[in-house]
Parts: sequence; structure tokens; C-alpha cells
Amino acid sequence: MEQVEVVIVGAGVIGLAIARHLACRGREVLILEAEGAIGQHVSSRNSGVIHAGIYYPRGSLQQRLCREGRDMLYDYCRTRHVDHARCGKLTVAPDAEAVAGLHELVRRGIANGVDDLHVISAAELREREPAVVGAGAMVSPSSGIVDAPGLMLSLLGEAEAEGAMLALNAPFRAARREGGRFLVEVGDEAGTRLACRWLVNAAALGAWDVARGINGLDASLIRPRHLAKGSYFSVPGRSPFKALIYPMPRVGSLGIHSVQDLGGGVRFGPDMEWVEEVDYSVDPAKAGLFADAIRAYWPDLPEGALQPDMAGIRPRIWGPGQEKREFEMQTPREHGINGLVQLFGFESPGLTACLAIAREVGAHLFEEEG
Repeated sequence: MEQVEVVIVGAGVIGLAIARHLACRGREVLILEAEGAIGQHVSSRNSGVIHAGIYYPRGSLQQRLCREGRDMLYDYCRTRHVDHARCGKLTVAPDAEAVAGLHELVRRGIANGVDDLHVISAAELREREPAVVGAGAMVSPSSGIVDAPGLMLSLLGEAEAEGAMLALNAPFRAARREGGRFLVEVGDEAGTRLACRWLVNAAALGAWDVARGINGLDASLIRPRHLAKGSYFSVPGRSPFKALIYPMPRVGSLGIHSVQDLGGGVRFGPDMEWVEEVDYSVDPAKAGLFADAIRAYWPDLPEGALQPDMAGIRPRIWGPGQEKREFEMQTPREHGINGLVQLFGFESPGLTACLAIAREVGAHLFEEEG
């Protein structure tokens, strides 16, 4: 039976960041990926935004990891030449009554350690973004965009340079703890079985299936999975905006916002709807709803310009009618199984925080060594 120190299930941006972090610290790492390529789901089907860390509950894991991860990610992209842009974000108040909400967002952001936020007037907004209409806006200079596929390739390349191995078309099937190690069954053509000391469940949409395959794990710790689908539409030609343009946030969503393409184009999204199955189709009939939302801040959106672009699915541990919850990192302190770390509901800001998440997972694993 083959043996390796660490098995990471999932080759999305978080799994790859963990693999790089551990490999660079001398650990022997194997990444199991069910698909035929890396990052095929949550990691590549999102806005690609680097979040400043304004909205997450103060003191929460999301808030801390987003703030730390944002700075780590900018530094990583700069030093590794991963395509990105610190383009900033404007959250637009549609009318004078909503301007007070902008100041409240600034106070919330400052409390979360985001100290570069400020509010601009309608006149300043027009000067900055002539295409945008609003009574004012909150400026977030630390927000930006990143080439997520390029980032994942860079993380994988560094991990492999340090000896990490990637197995594609290798779905996790089961694991049990025996003699201080995990015995892992892989659903590949060879029916691979291997042993590892540490096991990391970073399978995103598939994290629940992985958890159910771990013998001895308390089933009550596997939270219900809820799927939130977001669709995007694009407009031909170059973006009319310099910064990311967001409407005022609402519960559970930041609204249909603009996302600059690093090549100069623009897409809008996501809307959010609860779904039962993973389905990446985009309903063209949604174009009218998107147009109405976009024209609240970009009234000159050309008639009929919106084209279906892409859709993504977010795995959440909270569902319809439930209070929003942050993502959950389960360590031996929670589940009692030495050597196991599980990540549930790691959606936004998972891309922004991937390097900080990797460091956090490594700290939990190495904690066992004393």
C-alpha cells in the first residue's frame, strides 16, 4: 500500500493553496481531484473579486482570514506575476436616503480593520465614473480582481516544484482511521488504496460526500448542504467602468455588480437563487431582471446588450429562511479525529482568503506534533 504524509481532497484554489503551503514546509502531499482538471467548480465560477473584508461579522473566522488573506494574495500575485488589478470598488447609494447607509458600511469596515474606506459625493462619483449614477458612493481602494485560473496554476506549480503530486480523475471514496493513520480508498480506475497521516477535506461542493465517507465521523457534525446558484451576464466591448461597481448590499448577497475582465471587458452578477442540483446553465430570460438592477447605477446600459455568460454554485451551511452563517473549519477539537481537517461552506471570500486559509489549516495539522 502506498503511503504519503498528507492527502488533500479537492484541487480548487483552497486545496491547491493548502498543498503549496504544506509542500513548501517539507510535507509529502498528494491532491485527489475527482475531475479531469483543477478548479472546475466553485474556484473558477465566481466574480474573481479580491474582497477588502468589509461585511463579515467582526471577530469571525471569515473576517480575520479575509483581511489577512487579502494582503497575502496581493503580495503573492505581485511577486509571482499572477494577473490581477487593485482597481477598487464603489458601492453606490441610489438616492440621498441611502447615503447614511454608506457611512454605516464605512463604520462596519473600520471595525473589521479595513481602514481605507471613505464616502464620496454624487459629484465626485460622476467625476470618477461618468457612466455611473448615484447619490454618492463608498470607496474601497483595497478591493480588486484576480485571474483565478492563473492563480491556481501558479499555486499548483509551486506545490509540484516542492514535491506535491496531483491525481486527476481520482475521486475520494472512503477513509478510516487505523494505527495512527488514515487508510484511504480512491475511486480511480486502478482502485487505489493508500495510507496517510493527515487528511484534509477541501472538496467544496463535494465536501459533504467526502465527510460521509470517513468512518467514525459523527454524522451530526455534517451540516446540511444548501446550494446557492448565481448567474452572470456580459456586455460586448470594453467596460465603461474603472472600478468595480456594487449596489447597496442586502441580506445574503452583495447584489448584481459589475466585474471587470482583466482583458478589459465586463460582466454582471451574480443573482442568487437556492437550487437542489448543480446546474451551470444560464437562463436567458433573466436578462430583463439583470437589466433593471444594472440600470439603477448604469442607466445607459444598451437595450438588448446583455448576453448569458456563466453560472456558479456556492455551497452553504445555511439555507432559505435561515440566519447567514460563516463557513466552518472542523479540526480534531470539534470532531475528535486526529489528523483530520474539514472545510464546509467555504465560498466567498474563499478565493481572497485562500493563502490565509492554507496557513490556518497547516497550523491545525502541525499543532498535533506539539
